[in-house]
Amino acid sequence: MSGPATDAPATDAPATDAPERDTATRSDAPDAPPRRRYELDDRGFREVPKRWRKFYRVWQGDGDTLAPNEIICPVCKVVIRSVREFRAGDRVYCMPCMSRMVIVERADGTLEPEVTYERS
Repeated sequence: MSGPATDAPATDAPATDAPERDTATRSDAPDAPPRRRYELDDRGFREVPKRWRKFYRVWQGDGDTLAPNEIICPVCKVVIRSVREFRAGDRVYCMPCMSRMVIVERADGTLEPEVTYERS
């Protein structure tokens, strides 16, 4: 035997360079600007427990505009809000309809949720 055996697997990159699991997306390149953060307030959405109400609001129709931290659930048409701006690859959960989604970037540059699981 030429050397001592180790139980640690060999890796190409140091462990300190790995991004945090909950914030890493495909669009978070090292040269990408940091995500903007938003302060959320309760908008009166009563279909979820009080603790989670600030993350949802009712879509007001054609005159309503979405901020960079808001996405419309394609299943139940509720606006899902985040404390950070959305980017392609982010995973989103809609508590009112229990759908799971992934944010995708369309050809025109807009971000839209794509449903990966829908409870029927």
